[in-house]
Amino acid sequence: MERKVLVICSVVGFLGLLSAASGFAAEAKRIKGSQVKFTSPSTCIYPWSPASSLGLTAAIALMVAQIIINVTTGCICCKRGPHQANSNWTVALVCFVVSWFTFVVAFLLLLTGAALNLQHGEENMYFGNYYCYVVKPGVFAGAAILSLSSVVLGIAYYLILNLAKTGNEPWGGAPPPNQSGIAMGQPQFPPPNTTNTQGPVFVHEDTYMRRQFT
Repeated sequence: MERKVLVICSVVGFLGLLSAASGFAAEAKRIKGSQVKFTSPSTCIYPWSPASSLGLTAAIALMVAQIIINVTTGCICCKRGPHQANSNWTVALVCFVVSWFTFVVAFLLLLTGAALNLQHGEENMYFGNYYCYVVKPGVFAGAAILSLSSVVLGIAYYLILNLAKTGNEPWGGAPPPNQSGIAMGQPQFPPPNTTNTQGPVFVHEDTYMRRQFT
């Protein structure tokens, strides 16, 4: 079991680092506004940039890491029982919720940044202006930080749930008390004594003599 936990944490950690590194690389390679050239009032020429591919790679790596963590742990919100009052379960639940929140935000930012990095401009039909879109600074970097946070929180609640599952105590808490309503298999009455405790029986002398000479 420990080997399985080590493998899962290593794989998820690697995917998280890959997602974060790709996000930071996309931030460094994104197209800046100064790099866009205008050949005409309605034409924008963008230089080639690997930012879109890096952003897409970061999004895929983050999604795979999230899938692995949630498949191995399951939905902890669906688990019922007395463990819900335990502090370890509360910490795991908080990590689970925050991990999903950071995952959704980071995933959307990475996809949006990758898509905007491929835009070549759009004309405003109301004002007749032509706009050349570029990704704002910090979009890919913020997504990279959120991706790393999501993976770290995912590993945290996975370890908490795994330790609670392999331990003898449920969710790391105190063992449940004995069921007082169940009677033990002890006899309520002492077993009958096989020794003959009955007193001596007196027989009349005439009856004894009659039985002896018959």
